[in-house]
Amino acid sequence: MAISNLQKARAAYQPKLPKALQGPVKAVEGAATQSVGNQAEIKELFPNTYGMPVITFEAGEPVELPPFNVGIILSGGQAPGGHNVISGLFDGVKSLNPANKLYGFILGPGGLVDHNYMEITADIMDKYRNTGGFDIIGSGRTKLEEVDQFEKGIQILRELNIKALVIIGGDDSNTNACVLAEYYAAKKYGVQVIGCPKTIDGDLKNEQIETSFGFDTACKTYSELIGNIQRDCNSARKYWHFIKVMGRSASHIALECALQCQPNICLISEEVEAKAMSLDDVVTYIANAVAKRAEEGNNFGTVVIPEGIIEFIPAIKKLIAELNDVLALPEAQSINSGNEQIEFVKRHLSKENLNVFKSLPSDVAAQLALDRDPHGNVQVSLIETEKLLSRMVADKLAIWKHQDKYVGKFGTQHHFFGYEGRCAAPSNYDADYCYSLGYNASRLIANGKTGYMSIIKNTTAPAAEWIAGGVPITMMMNLEKRNGKMKPVIRKALVELDGAPFKYFAAHRDEWAKETAYVYPGPIQYWGPTEVCDQPTKTLLLEKAK
Repeated sequence: MAISNLQKARAAYQPKLPKALQGPVKAVEGAATQSVGNQAEIKELFPNTYGMPVITFEAGEPVELPPFNVGIILSGGQAPGGHNVISGLFDGVKSLNPANKLYGFILGPGGLVDHNYMEITADIMDKYRNTGGFDIIGSGRTKLEEVDQFEKGIQILRELNIKALVIIGGDDSNTNACVLAEYYAAKKYGVQVIGCPKTIDGDLKNEQIETSFGFDTACKTYSELIGNIQRDCNSARKYWHFIKVMGRSASHIALECALQCQPNICLISEEVEAKAMSLDDVVTYIANAVAKRAEEGNNFGTVVIPEGIIEFIPAIKKLIAELNDVLALPEAQSINSGNEQIEFVKRHLSKENLNVFKSLPSDVAAQLALDRDPHGNVQVSLIETEKLLSRMVADKLAIWKHQDKYVGKFGTQHHFFGYEGRCAAPSNYDADYCYSLGYNASRLIANGKTGYMSIIKNTTAPAAEWIAGGVPITMMMNLEKRNGKMKPVIRKALVELDGAPFKYFAAHRDEWAKETAYVYPGPIQYWGPTEVCDQPTKTLLLEKAK
């Protein structure tokens, strides 16, 4: 494989580890835990992995362990730092016993089921240290839900003498890890399952997980691009740029990019829902800001939009919920054409939701009624929300102009930043954080744990002061409706409107809307002063009052 000069230089970077992981460890157990919701139901579904304590690692005495092998799976969408989780796990496993081996399953969970794997050797691992992407073994979205999948998996795990399986993924992938851990524990198969928290959307976090890996790098990548656009915007002074960013279920990315770049407008889906705003309310909010800037002669600006905002508008959210139920009906499964499916949902929608459906632009209505992702969700990234909103703002401004309420010009440009951030070379923060997560997973395995997620806390402090340990995955679970059925899933973390990051944003957004107060963060820096190169996200700093 060809290697860039940056990659050659980054290969020499040695990620930092928490002090507790720099030698032998002992596991300190906390109190018994319970799930965040539906305690009785989750306990019944996971009798072998429910109620386990939170684990914290401290310095301990050396322990000799017999050789063992470990498997690793990359699951779901890519996120910067995945290769460092693997390199941390590789180094951690080898430090326990040089004879230990690490096997990677190719293209996600499907590789486990199909027995498609490779051994990750030192020569292979060294080519991928501190690099972005998941290309060392690839990723996939196969869901591990069926008994025959679990049984096919155990066949290859036994053949390779694999003691533990580490699944790197988001909330759905770690839910699958928990289900697999429970099944193998119930069958007494002797295979441990450990999860690692990954998602650039930032919605896999809670009291135990400060941030999901990749969020830091992705937000810094998007913020560089938004800053570039803002510089261009402030140079040409003739366009409003509508910028959609990743974040289907939560607006963490949009909020972090706003904190870094100070755009004129940033929509937060959770606030739209809390205020019960309609689509017209959202459009009016943007149009008012455009009109006020026009009064000052500023016919330009930037609008940051989370990709999932359409699902948070209460009337549309209610419509989507019924659409999901309608499309889960048995008779819907045999429909072959898009037009036929649209007519089918129209016949089965309630009167209230049908009226909302008919009020939407035809292309948006069609998208809501058509394809779902593997989890049964609307594929909101396919809805060009940035164009929908700018089109509706233009229509409203045209009416206001006719009424002498608006005197400006409204030219637009549109952008969607998604794939640009998913495989970026990890920031120093993510390189260190991910390496620690992987190394820490090896210690959870050595201590016989299963059904745990690897966690690293206190990450706003220097890396030596980070706290390593594990949290039972069942602790984060509740029941939610998926594909028409109630399923155990990890609860997503939404933007908290009473949290410090949103409060800071809300206190400054009126000023940013009126003034041209843009910040241009520039590219990720790997070498230089720590205040430039090693800072976590502004979200995390505000949450920890730093």
